[in-house]
Amino acid sequence: MTQPTLHTDRLILRPFDLSDAPDVQRLAGDYAVANTTLNIPHPYEDGMAEQWIATHKPEFEKGESVTFAITLHSQPALVGAIDLIINPRFKRAELGYWIGVPYWNQGYCTEAAAALVHFAFETLRLHKITAHHQTRNPASGRVMQKLGMQKEGTLKEHVLKWERFEDIECYGLLASD
Repeated sequence: MTQPTLHTDRLILRPFDLSDAPDVQRLAGDYAVANTTLNIPHPYEDGMAEQWIATHKPEFEKGESVTFAITLHSQPALVGAIDLIINPRFKRAELGYWIGVPYWNQGYCTEAAAALVHFAFETLRLHKITAHHQTRNPASGRVMQKLGMQKEGTLKEHVLKWERFEDIECYGLLASD
């Protein structure tokens, strides 16, 4: 299976290309973005975006993940990224995303996530999608709630982010929901 391109009213979700690396470094490397995610480093050094992008195709081909660049229909601007880390054994995936600061509060994340969840259930035939966010990032939780995800619990001081233990809120959505 070749990774598809997904379309929404305002967005195109497509595979990343190495030419996206400068925009990834600029947008994901913003302190505000890195601060509210678990896996984005800060500072975002030269070469990191290229290395990250190079992992996408092999991981998709192995059925381990699918990662999309979020871009606008109206212009080729990179807005952010969204992915599913897939656990085929249990027919579930973890949803993750980041949006560049210039594109915050415009509904792009919810729109992209809705398209990816539909793809996960309809095309990949997954049973469950999970997602989590740091409790100090309630905007990410609102995206999950808008998707119809249900809060499944809070994990106290579950992760260490920049020398500080963080509480994590966990959400889930079943295909039958």
